[in-house]
Amino acid sequence: MSTLLYLLQLASPSLPVGAYSYSEAIETLVSQEKITDAVTLERWIRAELKWGSIGLDVAIISRLYSDSSRLDYWNSWLSAVRETQELKEQSHQMGFSLLRLINTIEPTLASQLNEQLNQEEVNFAITYSALASYWQIPVEDAILGYLHSWVSNLVAAGLKLIPLGQSEAQKILLSLAPNIIDKAQYILTAKELPYSCSWGLSLASMEHANLYSRLFRS
Repeated sequence: MSTLLYLLQLASPSLPVGAYSYSEAIETLVSQEKITDAVTLERWIRAELKWGSIGLDVAIISRLYSDSSRLDYWNSWLSAVRETQELKEQSHQMGFSLLRLINTIEPTLASQLNEQLNQEEVNFAITYSALASYWQIPVEDAILGYLHSWVSNLVAAGLKLIPLGQSEAQKILLSLAPNIIDKAQYILTAKELPYSCSWGLSLASMEHANLYSRLFRS
């Protein structure tokens, strides 16, 4: 089976991990009228792609891809650097859901992961990296898929909240493609972990729980 097909399945919005139920604080920013249209949504996602904690996720994917000996360490590390409780719960819920799927479709890999990890506190990037490596998806492609899936999910949240038209959403995805490639190349060549400056996300995420009404879980 082609690794491209494996990648398409792993990065698909139909992957049953519940990504569609999270906006990563975009819902807060829309309610505060800080994100109001396609331009401001694209600007926010571009900034998070460049400076935000998504870079930490893909850096750990890159490190674990060929060396799973520190799986538990990096999983605990990722949990510790989550900016807010909502974002930590999002990563754990998605990670647990993917691990549950792995139990069904790749029981040999699941057995290895279950021996090393707390199933209810496993981060999504950890299980994603493990499955990408097991399916022998090239690490460069796995990281591009992870980033594109993340961007697509945030654009889909904006589509529902602002709202945007479908054509506008596709224009945003095309516009951000060079940024996704740049981020992936930076992560793959960096010798040190990237730094993260996500205080805007942190503040918006903390305020999300206090919104009068919510469509999303984060």
